[in-house]
Amino acid sequence: MTDRINISGQIRLLGGKKLADYLAGQIVDGKLKPGMKLPPERELSERFNISRGAVRRVLALFRQQELISQSIGSGTFVTERAALLANPDPQDQVSAISTSPAELMVARQLIEPLMPGLIVQNATVVDFQRMAECIERSEAALTIEEFEHWDEQLHKALAHATHNSFFVQVLNLTNQVRAQGEWGRLKRNSLTPENRNCYEVQHRAIVAALTDRDAELARKRLLEHLQQIEINLFGINN
Repeated sequence: MTDRINISGQIRLLGGKKLADYLAGQIVDGKLKPGMKLPPERELSERFNISRGAVRRVLALFRQQELISQSIGSGTFVTERAALLANPDPQDQVSAISTSPAELMVARQLIEPLMPGLIVQNATVVDFQRMAECIERSEAALTIEEFEHWDEQLHKALAHATHNSFFVQVLNLTNQVRAQGEWGRLKRNSLTPENRNCYEVQHRAIVAALTDRDAELARKRLLEHLQQIEINLFGINN
């Protein structure tokens, strides 16, 4: 199964084949899920009896494949792209790959504003703590990749807070589309410091309204946020 990750031809030169095979297998089997943090380099070095330099080179290859993201001070995380490799249904992968960023934004504006009503009814203290954690980590992010990771995690936290499996599945498909190269290019081009600051303010407004159990205000703030993303990505204003 690991041949679905394009590293096998390079990894023999690195002295880290066991580590690479392990990570690839865990990703393909769905045991290393998007958002999960990998052990520190020292721990991987000791566990697989290889140098820390070899660990870094293995992780660099996985990063080049966009299967992990790394940030100084935060660690190494599995990306949403990894979910495509763990998806057992080829049709789901085809659907995600054939969905354009523009199509995704239209669908998100129709579906995600339905979530606040369920969140207000069903969210727990743990759900709100997770939202707060995602906001804090996204605001502390030092790179676009780290910010994008925690932005994805916040929207995933919103879906989980509905306690409705339909919205969780929709968010999983959303993140598969966001794992595509086209989305990443658009995001990098549009995520200026000003736009990022705007998103951070909007994130806090959405979660504040949800915490106050104000579903209508949260719905309004969420829709405004999605519309702003669309404007920044495509330069259009509906």
